Amino acid sequence: MSTTTNDRLRALLEPLAARAGLDLEDVRVTQAGSRRQVQIDVDTDDGVDMDAIADFSRVVGEALDESDVMGDGAYLLEVGSPGAERPLVLPRHWQRAEGRLAKIHLADGGEVVARVLEADEDGALVEVQPVKGRGRPKERRLEYSEVARARVQVEFNRKDDELLDEGDDGAE
Repeated sequence: MSTTTNDRLRALLEPLAARAGLDLEDVRVTQAGSRRQVQIDVDTDDGVDMDAIADFSRVVGEALDESDVMGDGAYLLEVGSPGAERPLVLPRHWQRAEGRLAKIHLADGGEVVARVLEADEDGALVEVQPVKGRGRPKERRLEYSEVARARVQVEFNRKDDELLDEGDDGAE
């Protein structure tokens, strides 16, 4: 039987998220002044929009009010998505990050910045970016057991290859 508040919250919220077509990514309970703050992150393969977050927030609020998970104390509920610089923890996170740049800390102490090309249940094929622009990117297969932690990086100036190809009619 789960004993921590987070474990009890996850047990309550997982089926609610599944019914809503969402993946429950993270649940955090922190103290915010005199009351607790419950932060919940949800996502899908196609991302999550504000309507889905609002609907799920209502469902969660009702479920928490009907349960004893939070006890009698006041709490503040926040439901959102993992955000642009999301951590890559599970295979589905890596699959959702295909095409994105990630900073990857390796279990052996190394660190690489790489574009996620494809991912499966065991690992990911990445294109390691050259250090300081020297050399060419190199493909590398990383098993998840080789990764200590990884996080998607925000790219402000990336030119989308598909958009460039669509605008190129071959004329010079």
